Amino acid sequence: MSTLIQKNNRELPVGFCDSGVGGLSVFAKFKQLMPNENTIYYGDLKNVPYGSKSKDKITGYLKTILNYFKSQNVKAVVLACNTTSAVAYEEVKNDYNFPIYPIIQSSAKILAESGVKRLGIFATLATINSGAYEKEIKKYNPDIQIYTKACPGWVEIVENKTFNNKASINLVKKYFDELMIYTPEKIVLGCTHYPFLTGMLSKLADSSIFIDPAIYFSEFIKKDLIKKELNNLSNTPGKEIFVVSANPEQFRISGELFYHIKNNPVLL
Repeated sequence: MSTLIQKNNRELPVGFCDSGVGGLSVFAKFKQLMPNENTIYYGDLKNVPYGSKSKDKITGYLKTILNYFKSQNVKAVVLACNTTSAVAYEEVKNDYNFPIYPIIQSSAKILAESGVKRLGIFATLATINSGAYEKEIKKYNPDIQIYTKACPGWVEIVENKTFNNKASINLVKKYFDELMIYTPEKIVLGCTHYPFLTGMLSKLADSSIFIDPAIYFSEFIKKDLIKKELNNLSNTPGKEIFVVSANPEQFRISGELFYHIKNNPVLL
């Protein structure tokens, strides 16, 4: 992979992608660390949620997004989506001339070295079925015990902001109770939407038990961009562009939960 072109222009944008607004949780933390970077965020609301889709479909969605980013001459792409990281990253990682940062693989080493012996993971069905978290974490710590739970319906709770709905509350409690049978010390919120269920989850357990990998992920990206000499050296705030494949108004409204979107999303 060559980054020669990007090194000659550090001001090129960093692309972020997710099936919807959840990836804004990663985006927000990245912007806190690197506010001067120019960015493009792609929300694939036409195909949300990804977690229940087949590998072929998810890979196809990701290729469409990456081809768009290629046309925009980005210097790097952040897969701010656990499902694409788990299911499609290996299929596309060598097909583009810019670095691609997958959230699971990028944060696995830190999770493995956290000192936790019994780790729970909430994630989408596709992520759980891929075994990606177990595989990546056990590369660095084969002794850690990992317990996983797929949570169909959680993404929709966040996208539709139905946090106070009785059915939503019952669904969150159902999957929480099923994972807690294994008494994990910590639980990874293994979908970028899930940190925004912390208010609901903290009524079931102390919020300190939950791990948001986006924090580790953003720090990893910052260090790697600097290492690759791709970081923007400008002292002015970066430009932010938001694009969606459908429902720009829904994206803007739901996205406010994650990040203050200054510019109206562009419908592709």
